[in-house]
Amino acid sequence: MYSSIIPILAWGLVLAICALAWIKGGRPERLGIVFVLVAALVAMAIHRFASEEWKPLLLLVDEALLAMGFLFLALRYTSVWLGGAMILQAVQFSLHAYYLVADRAHDRLYSTINNIDTLGVLACILVGALMSARNRAASGK
Repeated sequence: MYSSIIPILAWGLVLAICALAWIKGGRPERLGIVFVLVAALVAMAIHRFASEEWKPLLLLVDEALLAMGFLFLALRYTSVWLGGAMILQAVQFSLHAYYLVADRAHDRLYSTINNIDTLGVLACILVGALMSARNRAASGK
């Protein structure tokens, strides 16, 4: 399946951040992690099963749905980490849209920006989870 250890390590990092956010975070962080995991699994399915012709459009739709999920969370819970995650998700959506409109194949630049952006979204969720845990501890709950 993977020819390199890097994707396996990346998935390990994603799952570790998800677990920490689930344990330490509040409801918005848990919902954010669910959205991220579902979008990641959908993206994996798209890469595995979709034809090359449909992949860019399906990935764009996947990113758009994740962005709408973050928008829902941002409007519902009004949190700083959600604002950061939304901005980064907009960057990712724009990246997919650019490559789709320009009819460019996914290259190293695409992969690099995509991976850095994904790590940024995860970092925002991690910060939100840690802030939520700190706030709960400070309030004595």
